[in-house]
Amino acid sequence: MTAEQGERVRRRLSTQERREQLLSVGARLFSESPYDEVWIEQVAEIAGVSRGLLYHYFPTKRDFFAAVVERESERMLILTAAVPGVPVREQLSVGLDVFLAYVEAHAHGFRAFHRADSAGDQAVRRVYQRALAAQERQILAALAADPEFGPLFGERPEVRLAVRGWLAFMTAVSLEWLRGAELSRDQVREVCARALLGVLV
Repeated sequence: MTAEQGERVRRRLSTQERREQLLSVGARLFSESPYDEVWIEQVAEIAGVSRGLLYHYFPTKRDFFAAVVERESERMLILTAAVPGVPVREQLSVGLDVFLAYVEAHAHGFRAFHRADSAGDQAVRRVYQRALAAQERQILAALAADPEFGPLFGERPEVRLAVRGWLAFMTAVSLEWLRGAELSRDQVREVCARALLGVLV
């Protein structure tokens, strides 16, 4: 392919498609290496764009990493959203299976999302913390609307803390699973389901 043909191919991507391409590359790089060891030039080279174009989309490395974190957070929220009217117990195994399938298929992005908490930049950490808070709110809303678990909110103020702890537990289990723990997806799902139900009932 000539340089002119390559330039035409690059121009075929819409603004949103180009942004998604860059974020996908970033998710992989940030999952493989610590924040400080990822260079913006790497992203541009892998994506086949100039460094200037990347900075057009993301003015700083911090902005780029924050966008990667937000993208992965939005994906997880959509995939794990509760189904209105279906009891939490019935949804839990299905929801966890969907979540773990995502973790397995998008391991790079999942690692990048959770690597954000150890990034030295406080602005990036705030993005990460907001993302976790959104997950917590989504779970609490599903529990509050559930006939079985809804009453717990008035009787047990520790439910919110328990859900927050369960999210940390599920993250740790998922990351260990990705490192090669000898457990099937079904086994990991059951461990996580039992852990949540165990703190609620």
